[in-house]
Amino acid sequence: MLDVLVAMGYGGVEQRARRIGGSGDGGVDGVIDQDPLGLAHIDVQAKKYGHDNIVGRPQVQGFLGALHGQQANQGVFITTSSFTREAVDYARSVAASIILIDGERLAHLMIDRRVGVQVVQTYSVVKLDENYFE
Repeated sequence: MLDVLVAMGYGGVEQRARRIGGSGDGGVDGVIDQDPLGLAHIDVQAKKYGHDNIVGRPQVQGFLGALHGQQANQGVFITTSSFTREAVDYARSVAASIILIDGERLAHLMIDRRVGVQVVQTYSVVKLDENYFE
């Protein structure tokens, strides 16, 4: 899911993003540079959940704790499912900047940036060039 953020322009000119993940990750799955020089970092948490496994406030609070543990104040929490209203309200209420990306928004970003998708068919819409007849 870091690929989507890199395709959006994060990661600087060198497109630096690194996956952490696994045991001992401190609740952070990846880190990506926010600016071209790498002066600011964004921590990323990603959860691949089924449609019925909704991310709640406790998971967002845990991510906030992980941000504090990393001395970070910006994070992106991505899930393939959705967030509860309490989770969304909590993310908006904290001092740290936490962006929540649910499965629907993730799918749109993936399609827009052509990450993790394959183009099956394209078509062109044409318009008559009236100058041709002059």
